[in-house]
Amino acid sequence: MDWACLLLPHLALDAALRQQPDPAAPLVLVTGPAQRRVLHAVSPSARQRGLRRGMLLSAAQVLTRDMLTVEYDPRAEQSTRQLLASWLYGISSQVSLDFPHAMALEIRASRALFGDWPKVEQRLTRGLTELGFRHRLVAAPNPHAASVLARVHGRLGVDAHQLDAALAQVPIERSGLPVEAVTVLARSGLRTLGAAFSLPRESLARRFPPQVLAHLDALRGISTPPLRYFQPPDRFDARIEFEYEVESTQAMLFPLRRLTADLAAFLCSRDGGVLQFDLWFEHEHHPDTRLSIGLLAPEREPAMLFELARNRVDHLQLPAGSRGLRLQAEQLPPFVPAARDLFDPRPQQAMPWEQLRERLRARLGDDAVQGLGLRADHRPERATGDAQGAPKAPPAVLPMRPGWLLAQPQALQDPHLRILSGPERIESGWWDADDIRRDYYVIETTQGQRGWAYTAADARSGPFMLHGWFA
Repeated sequence: MDWACLLLPHLALDAALRQQPDPAAPLVLVTGPAQRRVLHAVSPSARQRGLRRGMLLSAAQVLTRDMLTVEYDPRAEQSTRQLLASWLYGISSQVSLDFPHAMALEIRASRALFGDWPKVEQRLTRGLTELGFRHRLVAAPNPHAASVLARVHGRLGVDAHQLDAALAQVPIERSGLPVEAVTVLARSGLRTLGAAFSLPRESLARRFPPQVLAHLDALRGISTPPLRYFQPPDRFDARIEFEYEVESTQAMLFPLRRLTADLAAFLCSRDGGVLQFDLWFEHEHHPDTRLSIGLLAPEREPAMLFELARNRVDHLQLPAGSRGLRLQAEQLPPFVPAARDLFDPRPQQAMPWEQLRERLRARLGDDAVQGLGLRADHRPERATGDAQGAPKAPPAVLPMRPGWLLAQPQALQDPHLRILSGPERIESGWWDADDIRRDYYVIETTQGQRGWAYTAADARSGPFMLHGWFA
């Protein structure tokens, strides 16, 4: 089992359903001129109401008014196909879109990373279900056989020894042969591929075009035609169109979650992250509103991307209702996961610093969260500041300093405090008329608190001024 074929019989319909808050809602895709609108595809719940593919929209409206109508857009279907191919690229570097309504991917090398075929199948099935796509999945020794078997079986995995027997049972109508050849073979009493395989090659070559014999040989792996392989794009661009103008930001949460989830799947396929992405809110009578969301470090966790985008959208004032939402991302640098210890002492609900920092920036604003850096000044109250003005290379050895430095030193009234270390002389500031001469000590109070206090230079007996607390 070197190849897998993913058949998507309801790709256009699933692409429309996954954009709805309720995927179980009755939905139909319509096409055709305005005078004769026809149902191109119907959802399972719409089929239960008696609607069928090819039915006139006027006839469907007689049966039920409780349905959603979406215009069938071949470009949206192709865009969804590209998104799925990008997601499959994270499992296999050889993904082909040469087969209609299906995708083939080489899994021989992937099995060394993800395990045998049942584990690869489970991974694919779980991911496709989360993305909201119904599918058939078949593995076979070559991609052509896998694509034909996927037309008959929902789940199947055959090796080289089982391939001929599995292909022999495929009905001739689902063999992938040209329609003219299928008609001639069926009229001759040949109902399965096994019967076609039993015919002499000379007879097939004499009665049918060369592509018929080439197709039969490709199914059995005798000669496999080369495939064109998919190359993932260098940028992400996805859009969801609304049926009506959406004015509430709460109503945009579902499409926003869907777009950020698709972005995360795209990033995983590239093994990369996103440093900035743009949200475009499309208006009917106003220019589109752009909301740029920048990150301090590459990120690709879907929940984190959605949280950042939602917090920014909550503070956004739109000039009018939105008819569509678009997400674009071009800055896609490599992603390096944060290092975690094997025995991480943090509780499960603890959040990594990088994610906490981004969440605070999203909720409080970019200017509300600043980095902390060292400055070239020995005075404690001036030794740290905004990271933008700090030197890029801090000293290799840093003195012991408290995590909480008081804004104003306070007199320490504790006659039984204990000196743990010190003194450390700090004498600086003569050049700006703010000269200090202090001896700093690490002290411990009677309550067990550890602090950083100082006295005037050479005044060992105090009084002590508390300048900071250690964690």
